[in-house]
Amino acid sequence: MSQEKKTPKDPDVAVSKEQGFLTHLFELRDRVLRAVIAVVAIFVVLFPFAEEIYRLLASPLLSNIGDQGNMIAIGVAAPFLIPLKLVLVLSIFIAIPYLLFQLWMFIAPALYTSEKKLAGPLVFSSTILFYLGAAFAHFVVLPLAFAFFTSITIEGVEATTDIAYYLDFVLTVYFAFGIAFEVPIATFLIIAVGMTTPDKLAQKRPYIIVGAFVIGMFLTPPDIISQTLLALPMWALFELGLLISRMFLKNKKKNTDDEPEPDPDDSAKASTSAAVPPEDPDYEILDMDTEYEPMTDEEMDAELDAIEA
Repeated sequence: MSQEKKTPKDPDVAVSKEQGFLTHLFELRDRVLRAVIAVVAIFVVLFPFAEEIYRLLASPLLSNIGDQGNMIAIGVAAPFLIPLKLVLVLSIFIAIPYLLFQLWMFIAPALYTSEKKLAGPLVFSSTILFYLGAAFAHFVVLPLAFAFFTSITIEGVEATTDIAYYLDFVLTVYFAFGIAFEVPIATFLIIAVGMTTPDKLAQKRPYIIVGAFVIGMFLTPPDIISQTLLALPMWALFELGLLISRMFLKNKKKNTDDEPEPDPDDSAKASTSAAVPPEDPDYEILDMDTEYEPMTDEEMDAELDAIEA
């Protein structure tokens, strides 16, 4: 009885691969569907309060312009579409932890245990830092920026800001500060993967400070206050990332040093025992001096039957 090897061209192997791909595809569909349902549920709850939410969003501007001006809607459907857009973005913003959880549940089975231990805290901390960046922009940066803008308004010019332009402006600022606050995570990752070391990165501190001000110039309103308020936190968060990276490498080295070193005697015993043939009456040591003779078909079938048994 001969045993045939399965090749990738065999129907069973092809069906197995297709079933595995479809399983992952169905799981991805379920995860995406759950994420969409979560966003829609939050949207349905928040939409009745769209006007109050927009008023809260516009509070940094309205508190500075006072009686000097007001907000307008240029588009015909803007009074309806702009609050709708705001509530949708806010729903995604609130659902970020759940969205990241669904992403984590999809990719976690493919990760090693060490990667899972590292990825979990990184996802959690990056989410918190993103929220902190957006909150910093709303409560600190935007009030100071709008106070600066209103202070330089030309006399006789009424400040009438379009609600659509204002929404796009503040969302850009929120996401810019949210991403900028991810600097510790980025610093930690490039050090953890071995791209550089904390000492080498610390030597480039002057370039990083200049780069933070350049990024602040492009991501913030065209005033020195907003630029500085973004550059300084980025610098501070970079230093925080360096500190965390040094602690991580120190703990990693300590754990490596605490591992017991292999005993050379045990290695010698293992190699010696591996060289000794098992005590099996059917075990036969091949003589390397003899000429190799391949087994016949009958002998091969008998050997395969014995292995299968």
